[in-house]
Amino acid sequence: MPMKADDIVALIEEALPGAVVEMRDLAGDNDHWAAKVTAPQFAGRTRVAQHKLVYDALGGRMGGELHALQLTTQAPT
Repeated sequence: MPMKADDIVALIEEALPGAVVEMRDLAGDNDHWAAKVTAPQFAGRTRVAQHKLVYDALGGRMGGELHALQLTTQAPT
């Protein structure tokens, strides 16, 4: 069963307090998502490290319950 956008946002916001998460359904099937995550925890980290923080927040759901996630990350300006 696909993951709802609200569930994805809740997991990320819980793991990264202060994060702002914008979700977009890429295929209209609630199974292929794009997320833009802006979080203070990303400051001074590489893009790979930023993405790892988001994947850790999802707790192993990538590739299973969460089929596809196009991810854009940035620190607040």
